[in-house]
Amino acid sequence: MFSYNLLIMTFSGGIGLAGGVLVSQYKGRQKHEEVNFISGQVLLIATIVSLFFSFLGYIFTPQIVGIFATEEIVFLNAISYLKVAFLGLVFVFGYMVYQSLSRAVGENKMPIFIVLATVLLNFFLDPLFIYGWKFVPAFGVAGAATATLITQMIALTMGLIVLLRGKTGIHLKLSYFKPNFEQIKKIIFLGIPISLEQSSRAIGFILINIIVATFGTVALASYGIGSQMISLIIIPALSIAIANSTLVGHNIGAGKIDRAEKITKISMLLGFVLLTIAGITFFIFASNIVNIFINSKDVEVIKEGGLFLKIVALSFGFIGVQMAVLGSLRGAGSVNSTFFIAFSTVCFQVISVFLLSKYFFHNQIGVWYAFPLSNIFGALLAVIIFFRGKWKDAQVLNSPRVEEEIKNESSLAEC
Repeated sequence: MFSYNLLIMTFSGGIGLAGGVLVSQYKGRQKHEEVNFISGQVLLIATIVSLFFSFLGYIFTPQIVGIFATEEIVFLNAISYLKVAFLGLVFVFGYMVYQSLSRAVGENKMPIFIVLATVLLNFFLDPLFIYGWKFVPAFGVAGAATATLITQMIALTMGLIVLLRGKTGIHLKLSYFKPNFEQIKKIIFLGIPISLEQSSRAIGFILINIIVATFGTVALASYGIGSQMISLIIIPALSIAIANSTLVGHNIGAGKIDRAEKITKISMLLGFVLLTIAGITFFIFASNIVNIFINSKDVEVIKEGGLFLKIVALSFGFIGVQMAVLGSLRGAGSVNSTFFIAFSTVCFQVISVFLLSKYFFHNQIGVWYAFPLSNIFGALLAVIIFFRGKWKDAQVLNSPRVEEEIKNESSLAEC
């Protein structure tokens, strides 16, 4: 189940981010018609891809669940849940694309509002569909998926209404959904490296999990807690990366390369300082933080998890640097560079985890030390690629001829 979800979510995320790159650069160039047209094309691709994965997932749900579930009750519940979940893929894909497009034009408030509203609604719908009430039957486990499907459908509907009204920088019309295969090809080829970048991180996490599991449950539990802390600390770094992607895209589109470079340098410094401060805090209170997430009686896990956190915490600043550069390179359209950095860092991390734990420390301590090393490696690689400057030559926008073709197609369709 995880591997299938990983495939479809990374692919859809890649399409959304690729569309965001094009939209942000056209926004910077003040090509509003192209912004709208690309937005329609991205949503069209997301719809087609999601329906394809939804069909496959629904048909082969028993086979997918059978790989992971052996007990009959678990097997049946998982099937009932996943079948409903697969029906809602079109809404998940669509809303992910809406978020990417909105961020690309600098609109961040509305997506947050929609998410908060639907999360709150889901809080009430979950027990309603799971346990039933009056005329609403009890669906059991499938009820949770049904509630999620409804909230996802509402979220996408609200997002589309916002785009159709055209009040937030994107104004969709039906004519923009007419397939333009040159644009579709460009979006997909931009999206593939982004999808591979995202999936490489998840695959690396799985491989490290397998290695850590060989050292026992305490090591695995400690790694799980430490990973949660790293995921938490990555959130502000991701925020910087998303902001960078939008700002750099706008400036690249406007031809202000020097300003895009300055934005990246400032964000690298900001990311390093903020995450280093957070890392120092985590270093000082490592055991207390770990204790929050587990039973206080698990002394060994608290000790080992605290040690992991102490070892990795002081390298958090390098995560901030790497994420800032990745966001900028993505905004510039240099997606092959972002994939190379992510893939190289994951390979370095997995190899160092294996070598340090199996041949140097002969225990999980080797895993712990591999993390700060890979954080430093990833940051250095990102900085080197950034200062080489090839990202400045990335060309992802259309030629004037194709832009004119887009305008003509839109005008004809409206007539």
